[in-house]
Amino acid sequence: MADEEVNHYHHHMAIPWHDFVTDDNVTPARYANLVERASIVGRIGLMMLACGTGAWRVRNSMNVAAQTLGITCSADIGLVSIEYTCMDKHRSYTQALSIPSTGVNTARLNALENYMKKFEKNGKNWTTGEIHKELNRIEHIGGLYAPWMVGLAAALACSAFVFLLGGGPVEMLCSFFGAGMGNYVRRKMGDKSITLFAGIAVAVAVACLCYDLLFNVVIYLFHVNSHHEAGYIGAMLFVIPGFPFITSGLDLSKLDMRSGLERGAFALVVITVATLVGWVVAMVVNLQPEDFIPLALSPMTYLVLRLIASFCGVFGFSIMFNSSIKMAATAGIIGAFANTLRLEMVDLLHVPAGPAAFAGALLAGLLASLARNRVGYPRIAITVPSIVIMVPGLYMYSAVYNIGLNSLSVGGMWAAKAALIVVFLPLGLIAARIIADPKWRYKS
Repeated sequence: MADEEVNHYHHHMAIPWHDFVTDDNVTPARYANLVERASIVGRIGLMMLACGTGAWRVRNSMNVAAQTLGITCSADIGLVSIEYTCMDKHRSYTQALSIPSTGVNTARLNALENYMKKFEKNGKNWTTGEIHKELNRIEHIGGLYAPWMVGLAAALACSAFVFLLGGGPVEMLCSFFGAGMGNYVRRKMGDKSITLFAGIAVAVAVACLCYDLLFNVVIYLFHVNSHHEAGYIGAMLFVIPGFPFITSGLDLSKLDMRSGLERGAFALVVITVATLVGWVVAMVVNLQPEDFIPLALSPMTYLVLRLIASFCGVFGFSIMFNSSIKMAATAGIIGAFANTLRLEMVDLLHVPAGPAAFAGALLAGLLASLARNRVGYPRIAITVPSIVIMVPGLYMYSAVYNIGLNSLSVGGMWAAKAALIVVFLPLGLIAARIIADPKWRYKS
C-alpha cells in the first residue's frame, strides 16, 4: 500500500483546469465570471513558462489573453512559478501557479504563439470550453523525437562543437559517440521523471566514460596520439543550459529581476554540477583538458568547414530543444553565419572574444527577426539555438578543473574569459531586439 501511494504521489499537484469551466459553452468567454477568465490567463502564462521562454514573452501572452477577455492582469514571473492578479471593474482575483521543473519545448512554444495570434483576433467569440480544449491539445505536444534521435542530435552538435573549438577527426569521432550516449541516457531518465541534477550527473559521467572507452579503442587499433584525449570536454557540452543563460540576460534587461536572477542561478547550478562531475570522472580515468593538436588547414578551408560545422551544431541543439526540422534548419542557417563571423573576427581581425561574441549574437538576432517576419517562428526559438554554440563551455570546464587542482590563478583566468563571453552574448541579442522589435524597444 505504501509503495502504491508513493507511485501515485506528485509533489506538484496537477491543476484541474476543467473544474473552472462552468459556462454553457455557448456564451463567449469574455462574459464568463472573473475566476474563469483569470484561469485562462493563468493557464496560458503557465504553458508559456513551461516551454522555457522568458518572463517578457510570458507576460505578453498573459496580457493579450487578459485584454481579449476584458480584464486587467498584473503578473510576477519566476523560473517555475507565476503569481498574478486579474481585475475587472468590480473585483480582483489572485492566483499562484507553478510547474514541477523547467525545460524547453520549442514546438509547443511555436504552437502557443500561433494560437495567441488567433486568440488576439478571434478570442472574444470563443467560449471557455473551446479555449481550454485547444489549450489541452497544445499541452499534449510532447517530444517530437525518440530518445535515440535526441542522442544522435547531441552527437552531431557536440562533434561539430569540438571541431569549432579546434579538435580534429579523432576528437570529433569520440565526442560523437560520448555525447550521443550521454544525451540518450539523459532523455531516458527524463522520461522516467528522474530529478534534474541526477540526470545531468549521470549523463555527463556516461559521456566522459564513453569518450574514454572509444578513445582507448582507437589508440589500440590505430596508435593515434594520446593528446587527442582533450576532446572529452566536447562530449559533455550537450548539457549547456542555453535557454536559461540567454533568457536570464533578456529578462534582466527588461527589469524582470526575479525571473532573470532565478534563471541565471539555475544555469550556474547546472554548469557547476556538470563541470564538477566531468572533473571527477576525468580524474578517475586520467583525462586532461589539454590544448588541441593544430589542424593543417588553409584559412578558406577553415571558413567553409566552420560554416558547415556551425550549421550542424546549431541544427543538433535545435533538435534537442524539440524544434521541427524546418525550424532547426532555419536556426542552423542563422547560426552558421553568426558563429562563423565570430570565429573569423577572432582569428583574422584579432578581436577579443567578448566583442566578437557580441557581434555574432547581434547578427543572429537581426537574422532571426528577418526570418520571423517570413516564416513566423518564435524569435527566441531560433536565436537561442543559434548562439548556444557560442557559449564557452570549454572555458567553464577549464576554470572548474584548474580550481579543483588549486591552480586558482589559471582557473580564475578561464572563469573571467567565460564570464565576459556569457555577458556579451545576451547583450548582442538585446541590441538586436531593440533595433528590430518595436514592442521590445520601449519600457511600457
